[in-house]
Amino acid sequence: MSEPIARKVWVTGASSGLGLALVQQLLEQGWKVAASGRPSPELKGLSQLNPEQLLLLDGNLDDGTQAAHASQQLQAHWGALDCLLVNAGTCDYLDPGLPPTAIFEAIASSNLSASVHCLNVAVPLLEKGQAPQVLAVLSRYSALQLYEPSQPATPDNNLTQVFRVERQKLESKGIALTVVAPQALKTPLVAVQIRPEQWTPETAADVIIQRLPERAPELLLEALNLNSLWPLPEQPASPV
Repeated sequence: MSEPIARKVWVTGASSGLGLALVQQLLEQGWKVAASGRPSPELKGLSQLNPEQLLLLDGNLDDGTQAAHASQQLQAHWGALDCLLVNAGTCDYLDPGLPPTAIFEAIASSNLSASVHCLNVAVPLLEKGQAPQVLAVLSRYSALQLYEPSQPATPDNNLTQVFRVERQKLESKGIALTVVAPQALKTPLVAVQIRPEQWTPETAADVIIQRLPERAPELLLEALNLNSLWPLPEQPASPV
């Protein structure tokens, strides 16, 4: 009997927290994993332990040219993709000198543009994959609405809407899309109040991977300690 073909997944935001835990657990389950994120000792160590399974992708996905280069690397190594797992909780590429008051807007805007780039370059690879799917994990940081919060949410100002608007296009190509996000305050998905839980990167990654086969349109993730799942970039100390 031949061995089953390992599924191929591209994980973004993979350098720490939830993204890193997703990479670790997918490797343990036999997936072939491509990981995008800033260079980190943890990712380098995983690459050394799993040289045939883990592909480290260079580049800032907020830049369309660099996102296209990442997809070219995937094409060259695998030729297809079964899953795009967008971990859009914070941002690996924020300027460390960014003022604290600008961090959350930068997280929302950078994740919005990076997600659009990833979707654009990944779809041709997903169309060649087995039971292809996109799973996008958002935090309170990245789900923030840009510009004027009183205006309707659109793909131009809200990351959740980017994925929801793309769902129908993807489904027409046979690609399922799941959005994992906190409950929206203005337009909640369910009427009951969802109590935030004390998720760790490992427990959240475990549940997300378990539920991949369900291909559900929406999943709710409410976390008490956001910085555990999506560590904010360290800022330089202020002078005394």
